[in-house]
Amino acid sequence: MKERIIRGRVIILRDAENNIYNNIDTDQIYHNNFLAVTEISQMGQYALGNLKGHENFHKAVQKGDIVIAGRNFGAGSSRQQAVDCFTALGVSLILCESIGAIYKRNAINSGFPIICCEDILKLADYKTGVIKDGDIIEVNIETGDIKKKEAGDFKSIGKAVPFSNVQLDIYETGSLFSFVPPQK
Repeated sequence: MKERIIRGRVIILRDAENNIYNNIDTDQIYHNNFLAVTEISQMGQYALGNLKGHENFHKAVQKGDIVIAGRNFGAGSSRQQAVDCFTALGVSLILCESIGAIYKRNAINSGFPIICCEDILKLADYKTGVIKDGDIIEVNIETGDIKKKEAGDFKSIGKAVPFSNVQLDIYETGSLFSFVPPQK
């Protein structure tokens, strides 16, 4: 059984003015120049390569990191590589204000954890937010609780929209294709 509490180091996707990026589309996540790459393990090197200021994301990210973005993450096409590139890098979770509908479906179907928090822009605000790059946070995907590590303990700082029961089942089995609902 996969962990329902995902813990990791934070990487916040910010623009040149230190605002959290909104409307990151699938072409910025995974450029169409690399759609011929079919091995998931090779896709990570192209992750966010078309997002200004994050062209070297693949060098900065570490296995287990939690990526924070703003509104409408993954807008655009149905390109599965835009999900798989994060899997290739070992990103443990994407936490954003809202998700493009097709991207969300692709992430759920792949068993990749992405979760919405309507307060993430405040929580991770550059000047006043409680979450900074490099912080360690944990997100309980079953309850939505978000906690930040402070002085050795995890303290509650916010709430995300928890996974649905179906989303949890798919996540725990690894993908929609390996999910078989229990027989009655």
